[in-house]
Amino acid sequence: MGTTTFSGPIKAGPIKFTTGTTLGQDIANTGNVVLMQSGAVTQATNIASAGAYQTDIVIPAGSTITDIKLYVTAVWSGVASTVGIGTTALITALTAADAVAGGTLGIITVTAGGDATRVGTWYNVGTTDIRIKLLSTNTGTGTGYLVVSYVQPGVINP
Repeated sequence: MGTTTFSGPIKAGPIKFTTGTTLGQDIANTGNVVLMQSGAVTQATNIASAGAYQTDIVIPAGSTITDIKLYVTAVWSGVASTVGIGTTALITALTAADAVAGGTLGIITVTAGGDATRVGTWYNVGTTDIRIKLLSTNTGTGTGYLVVSYVQPGVINP
């Protein structure tokens, strides 16, 4: 199957502009398309920093991250089985250093936690593209897939 590339942001809905006052007839009801990127990840290091795994997931500048999930297919092993998610610029940009339970088999929902700076980064990733990076507390044999959903820049953050 072929793929198509758009240069968004992409909006969808049957009523593009508000021209009156009747819902379902003449009040705009378009919404923003949520996009996602995913990639296989491991607890093992794939770059120079111990425990660090750099993904191929690159989120466009100005985007809003709406959801991150870690699909753990083989639990993170070793004394500590936690992982943090961030960017190549700052490993704690998206979660605390040990916030994600890699030692739990299944689909793990990731959050920013109670930190205003991280919440702000989810809301607007910044003025440059970001590449997603994981930092495991220790190296081991854990594997899985990371899925990051986001809305393109200019939609939520003009």
